[in-house]
Amino acid sequence: AILDKTDDIIRWSMAPELPGALELGSLLQKKGILASIGHTDAIYEETTDAFHAGFTHVTHLYSCMSTITRQNAYRYAGALEAAYMLDDMSVEIIADGVHLPKSLLQYVCKFKKKDKIALCTDSMRGAGMPDGEYLLGSLDKGQVVIVEDGVAKLPDRSAFAGSVATADRLVRTMVELAEIPLVDAIQMITLNPARILHIDDRKGTLETGKDADIVIFDEQIKVKVTIVNGNVVYNAI
Repeated sequence: AILDKTDDIIRWSMAPELPGALELGSLLQKKGILASIGHTDAIYEETTDAFHAGFTHVTHLYSCMSTITRQNAYRYAGALEAAYMLDDMSVEIIADGVHLPKSLLQYVCKFKKKDKIALCTDSMRGAGMPDGEYLLGSLDKGQVVIVEDGVAKLPDRSAFAGSVATADRLVRTMVELAEIPLVDAIQMITLNPARILHIDDRKGTLETGKDADIVIFDEQIKVKVTIVNGNVVYNAI
C-alpha cells in the first residue's frame, strides 16, 4: 500500500527474519528500490536467504545487528558474519570514530572489498549543533536525545541514538583513525553509495555528462567549497 502511494522511496531497511520480509524484499528489488538489512536479530542462514531474495545491502553495520549467539548449547552465526561471508553484499558504516572504534573500522576494511563499503552519517538534527538536548524523529512525538562526546545518546546514556557526524568527519576518521588511503575513503563516500543506489550514471564521479556535485576541501579535509548541480552553494575561501 505504501509503495502504491509514492515513487519517492529509494531504499527500505528491515529485519529479514520477520514474517513477510523476504516477499517484500523481492518486491522492492523488482521496483528498483534498495532492500537493506537493518535492526535485525537474523541468524546467518536467514541473512543469506534474504540476500538471495534481493537484500543486497546492510544498514549501518554493527549497529542494532546480530552476531554469534548461543541457543541450547549450539552456536549460530549472525547477520554480521553473513555480511562478511557474502562477497557481493555491500555494507555501510557510521565512521565517526565513536559508533565503531579504530579496530572495527580496520576490520571492516580488511575483510570487505573497498568497493563494497559505503560511509554513512546516520545523522539527526543535532548534527553541526552544540552539545545539548535534541529530538530524534518527529518534532511532535520524537525521542529526546543528548548530544555529547561527538555522538547522540539516549537520555540514560545506555545506547547511541543516531549520529551527529558530517560527511567530512567520516572521511577524516577513515584516513586518520582507520589509516586507509584518502582516495579509498573518497570512493567510499562518493562512487560506492552511488553504485549501491544505482545512480552512478549521474553521481559519484567527476565525468562529463554527470551532475556537477563537487566538494573541495583542504589538506585537513575541511570543506572549503560545495557545488550542487554546477552552482556554488557554500564558499569558505
